[in-house]
Amino acid sequence: MKDWQQLFQNKRIRIVDHHDPALLGTAMASFAADDTLCESVGRSADEAACRFWVHDNTVVLGILDSRLPDVDNAVALLQKKGFDVVIRNSGGLAVMLDQDVLNFSFILPDFPEMGIHSGYELMTAFVKDMYRDVTDGIEAFEVVGSYCPGDYDLSIGGRKFAGISQRRVKKGVAVQIYICLRGSGVERAAVIRDFYAAGGARDSERFTYPEVVPDTMRSLTELVGVEMTVEDSIQRVLKMLGDVVFEDLTGDELLIFEKRMQQMIERNQKALK
Repeated sequence: MKDWQQLFQNKRIRIVDHHDPALLGTAMASFAADDTLCESVGRSADEAACRFWVHDNTVVLGILDSRLPDVDNAVALLQKKGFDVVIRNSGGLAVMLDQDVLNFSFILPDFPEMGIHSGYELMTAFVKDMYRDVTDGIEAFEVVGSYCPGDYDLSIGGRKFAGISQRRVKKGVAVQIYICLRGSGVERAAVIRDFYAAGGARDSERFTYPEVVPDTMRSLTELVGVEMTVEDSIQRVLKMLGDVVFEDLTGDELLIFEKRMQQMIERNQKALK
C-alpha cells in the first residue's frame, strides 16, 4: 500500500480533532472514540476519517501487560511517577504518551483490499511522505530493545520514534500511530523499562515481555535536528489529505461512544482491579 492516496480517493474525509488533552481526559475515551468511528465509517463505502489525539502523562498498556506477575506493583510505580495508566483494546504492549507525542488514527471501511498488512503499509508510506522535506531515512522494521516492538516500528538510523497498531470493529478499521515528536526518547523508554522490572517481567513463565533498552528510542526532533511539534505535524497531515471536513462525534455516534466508553471502563476495572 505504498500509494496511500488510493484508499482516500473519492471519499469524504472527516477530521475529528481531539488533540487538546483537556477534550477527552483519559485515554480510554480515545479508544472508545476510534471504535465509534469504525462503526460509523464502516456503514459507508465513501467515508473516511482522521482523528488526532494527545494525552499527557499517560502510559497505555496492552492486555498482556496486565498479566505481568506483579502488575499491581508496576502500575503503582507509574502512578507514583504521576502517570495515568490505561489498558487499550487494540494490540501491542506498553507505550508512553505525553504532550509531545501525537497520535492520529485513519479510520476506513474494512474492504477486502485492507488485508492485515495493508493498514501498516498505508501508515508507513503516509508518514514517510509527511516528513519527506526533513528526512528520507525513515524505515519500518522491528527495533529490538524498543518498547511495544513490532514489524512496523518507524525509525531513523535504527532509533525508533513511532509505532503503529490496528483495530477492526464491525466493518471499519482503525490504523493508529503514535509519534514521539519532542523530548527525550531515552527517558520515555526508561519509564517503560522500569515498569517491566517492577512487574517482574523476567519472571513470567506465561508470556515474553520486551527487554527495553532506552538507547533504542528517540524523538523525531532528536533524530532530524529540526524542532518538530504536534501542531506542525497536524498541519502536515491536513495538507496531505487535501479537501477535508471538520466534524466531531454527533447524533447516534454519541450513544455508541457512551457504550464503548463503558466497555473501556469495565475492561480497565477488571484488568487493574
